Amino acid sequence: MPTPPQAIGFTLDPLDRVSESRDDEAFIAALRDYASTRFLLFLKEVPLFKRAHGHDPLFDAAEAARFGAPLQSVFLGREADGRALFALSLERSADDLPPDTEAVELRPIAMQGLVPPPMISALGEARLMLDWHRRHRFCANCGTPTGNAGAGWKRICGNCHAQHFPRVDPVVIMLVTDGERCLLGRQKQFLPGMYSALAGFVEPGETFEHAVYREVLEEAGIRCTDIRYFASQPWPFPSSLMIGCFARAVDTELTVDQNELEDARWFSRDEMGKMLDGTHADGLSAPKAFAIAHHLLKAFADGEVLERLALDDLEAHVHARGLAAAAVQSID
Repeated sequence: MPTPPQAIGFTLDPLDRVSESRDDEAFIAALRDYASTRFLLFLKEVPLFKRAHGHDPLFDAAEAARFGAPLQSVFLGREADGRALFALSLERSADDLPPDTEAVELRPIAMQGLVPPPMISALGEARLMLDWHRRHRFCANCGTPTGNAGAGWKRICGNCHAQHFPRVDPVVIMLVTDGERCLLGRQKQFLPGMYSALAGFVEPGETFEHAVYREVLEEAGIRCTDIRYFASQPWPFPSSLMIGCFARAVDTELTVDQNELEDARWFSRDEMGKMLDGTHADGLSAPKAFAIAHHLLKAFADGEVLERLALDDLEAHVHARGLAAAAVQSID
C-alpha cells in the first residue's frame, strides 16, 4: 500500500477544539475577550485578509469590531500557544470593505499556498461551519427559526427544542487501476484539459466500499474489486469529507455516463506522471497538490500502488479499521 502524505490541503488541523467546554458560556465569553484572541472574518463563504501583511487572515478584536456585529460566531479552538481562534460571518458587501482589507475565495488561496497549511485547515473549518449556520437557520422538525448555541457548534429550536448539529457529507474519490493504466474522467466544469479521479457521494445505507463500486460502475461502466483506503480530506465546498481509495478494475471497456462525465479514459503510468508535472504533450493536466486526487494520482505515477492484495491480507487491513471486510469483495 502507498503511504498517504502527512498533510493534504485542509487536513493539518492545528487546533485543540476544547469541545468539552463549548457549553460553558462564561468560559467562551472570557476567551473572546482575551487580548491574544484572533478572529477569522467571512463575507458569506469568502474569507477576508489584511492587505498590509500579505494574506493575513487573523484579526484582533479591535480590527474585527470595525465590521460591526457578526451574524454568526463559532469558537474554532485554541492554537498550540493557547491563543483562541473564532470565526465570524459578516453582513457586509465586498464593495464596502476598508481599503486595507480584501475578500479572496478560499480555493485559490489553498491552491497557491498563500497561507501556511495549518491556517488553510482552520479557514476550511471556519468556512464549513459558517456555511452550515447560513443554510440551517430553520428547524428541520417544525420550521421555527433556530438559535446559535454550544459556542457555534449546534443550533437549538426555541419552539420544539430540537438540537441540530453540523453535518459532513461523505464522498468517495477513487483511482481505479488496471496494471500500468489508471482510469480518469473529466466534468464540464473542470479547467480545460484537466482529468481527475472519479468521485461520488456515499448514499444512505452504503459503506464507502459499496459506494466506490457503484459510482465507478454508474459513471464509467467498469466493475472493480480490491478496494482499499488511502487517506481522507475535509473538503469545505461546502461540507464534504473526501474518502480516498484505490481499486482494481475487473473489466476495462468503458461506458461513460454523459450526464455525469464529459469524458473518461485510461491513462498510462508514464502519461499520468507527465500530467502531474505539466509536461503532457497534449497539454493535459491533473489536480494540484492541495486536493487528495493529486496524491492518489501521484502514488500511482510513482509506482507505489500494489495491483493485487491477497484477500486475507485485505480483510485484515480492512478489519483493523473497523470496517466490514465483506464489503470489499467484488459485487458481481
